[in-house]
Amino acid sequence: MSNPQLKWWQKAVFYQIYPRSFADSNGDGMGDLGGMISKLDYLKDLGIDAIWLSPHYPSPYIDCGYDISDYCGVAPEYGTLDQFQQFLDRAHARGIKVVLDLVLNHTSDKHPWFIESRSSVSNLKRDWYIWKKGKGKNPPNNWFSAFGGSAWEYDAATGEYYYHYFFKEQPDLNWHNPQVRKAMFDAARFWLDLGVDGFRLDAVGTLFEKDGYPDNREGLSQEDLFKMASHVNVPEEDPVVMKYWMEMFQYQVDQPEVHTVMRELRAVVDAYEDRVLIGETDDIQFYGEKDDELHLVFNFPLMQTQVLSAQHVRENQKKRLAALPGHAWPCNTMGNHDSPRVYSAFGDGIHNDRQARLHLLMLLCLMGTPFLYNGEEIGMSDLLIDDPARFRDPLSQLYRDLAKRALDCDDHQAVMIGAMRGRDRNRTPMQWSGEVNGGFCPAGVEPWLPINPDFTSGVNVQHQLDDPGSLLGYYRTLLHFRKAHPALQTGDYEAIDAGRLDVLCFCRKTNDEEIYIIMNLSADQQEIKLSKGEIRKVLFSTSENAVADAGRVRTIEPYEGIIGSSS
Repeated sequence: MSNPQLKWWQKAVFYQIYPRSFADSNGDGMGDLGGMISKLDYLKDLGIDAIWLSPHYPSPYIDCGYDISDYCGVAPEYGTLDQFQQFLDRAHARGIKVVLDLVLNHTSDKHPWFIESRSSVSNLKRDWYIWKKGKGKNPPNNWFSAFGGSAWEYDAATGEYYYHYFFKEQPDLNWHNPQVRKAMFDAARFWLDLGVDGFRLDAVGTLFEKDGYPDNREGLSQEDLFKMASHVNVPEEDPVVMKYWMEMFQYQVDQPEVHTVMRELRAVVDAYEDRVLIGETDDIQFYGEKDDELHLVFNFPLMQTQVLSAQHVRENQKKRLAALPGHAWPCNTMGNHDSPRVYSAFGDGIHNDRQARLHLLMLLCLMGTPFLYNGEEIGMSDLLIDDPARFRDPLSQLYRDLAKRALDCDDHQAVMIGAMRGRDRNRTPMQWSGEVNGGFCPAGVEPWLPINPDFTSGVNVQHQLDDPGSLLGYYRTLLHFRKAHPALQTGDYEAIDAGRLDVLCFCRKTNDEEIYIIMNLSADQQEIKLSKGEIRKVLFSTSENAVADAGRVRTIEPYEGIIGSSS
C-alpha cells in the first residue's frame, strides 16, 4: 500500500497545457478556457492527475504570455474569471489538480505598475523596478539580456535606464522593495483563495542581481557565443559553451537573496492546505535546507542530451538522487513549451514510435513526479515554420538575425535556424482530429500558429482514441498501470546492472511490492543478466512479443521496455 503521509503531488502525473494551442471553443483560432473545459473528460480518461497551466493572464503577448499586464485577471481571448472558476471546479470534480504559472521576475511594460513607474523619477512606484543612470552615453553596465542585446533600455522621458533580463518589454521587478513582495504575494493569495493547487514558478533564478551592478570582464559577445554554440542542438552538452554562458550572466542569475523570497513565498502557500510550489530550475538548493522553499525542482539534466542513452540516464539518476537532501522529492520531465517535443528530440527518425513508448515508460517509472506536455500522447512532433511572417516567438526572429550576422547564412538558411532555435515549433495547436485544421479550430479560420500537416496521417486524438495499439492507447494504459502499482509512484529506487551498456535496469520497491524495470535503449537485441534479483512475471511490455521468462537471463528486443515482478 502507498504511504498515506506522501502528498498528492508526489504521486501525481502532471500534464502541461499551453492554453493558446490546446482547444479553441469560439472559433477565433486560439485555444481558450471553454476549450479546456470541453477536454477535461479526455484528460481524466487519459489518466493524468494534475494540470500545469501556462500563463492565462492578460498580456500583450510579446513573450507568448510570459509578459503579464494583470496578475489577477484572465486574458480576454481565453475567457473570463468566471470561466476560469468553472474550469477549476470541473477539474477538481474529476479529481484533477490545477497549478498555475507564476511569473515573479518581471511584468509587461504595459502593466499599470510599470506605466506608473516610468511616468516620473519621483513616482511612488519608481522603485518597484530597477532604474539606473547611465555612464555618460552608455548603459549602467555591460550586461546582456538573455534574449539578445543590452539588458538596459533607455527611457528618454526620465533620462534613465531600466533593467530587463528578458525582452525590453519585460522590465524586471525590484524584489528588494517590500511593497513588490507584498503585491506579488497578494496576487498568489488571490488564486489560492479561488482554489488553485499551487504554482509553477517561472525563471526563479533571475529575481536578483549582484549588488553594485559590476561590469562583466570583457569576454565573448553574444554573436561569438552563438557562433560557438551553432554546432550543437543542446548547449548544455558543450562545457566550453556553458562556461562562457555562465561568465556572461554570472551577476544576473542565482544570487543568494532569492532563497529568502522562496522561503517567504513558501510561508504564504503553507497557510493553505496541501498546495505545491514547483520551480523552473534544476538547482537543488531551491528545496531549502529544512524543506522550507520549493516542493519540486526539475531534473532538467535528464533531458539535456542529444541522445537519450542508457548510460546517460544511469549517470543522471546516480548523480541526481545522491545529491538531493533527505527531505527532497525528485521531479522528471522530457519536454515542455520551451524545448523540442520529445518525439522529435529523442527519436532517431526510424524508430520514433517505439522510442516514444520506451521514453514514457522510463519517465513514469523513474523515482519522482513526472511531467508531460500536451500533444506528447499522440506523438506530436516539431514543425519548422519556413515563413518568417508566421513566426510568433520573437526568439525566432532574433536567431534568424543572429545567424545572418554571425554565420554568414543566406536568407533561407537563416530563417530555418530561426525556426529551429525558436519555440514556435513545439507550440503548434493540439491535433484533435483529421478534419480541417486538425479539429483545433473551424474550417476557414486561420489558427494562431500553423498546424502540423501530419494530423492527416493519424497524428490526432480521434484517429487514435479507440485503438488500444495506438500511442494514445499506450499512454492511457501505462498511466493507469502506474496508478495501480504504488511502487512505481512512491517506491525506493535501486540501480541494477543488466550486463549491457545499452540496457537500463532498476528496481522500485515498497514494503509490499518490488518491481523491476528493464529498458533496451538501442536498436540491437540484447542478452541480459541481472546483477541481483529476478523477474518471475512480466507485468507490462512495450513489445507484443514479450516472453515471461523466469530467472535472471532473458533476451530483450530493440527499444523494448519491460516491467516485471519477482513474485
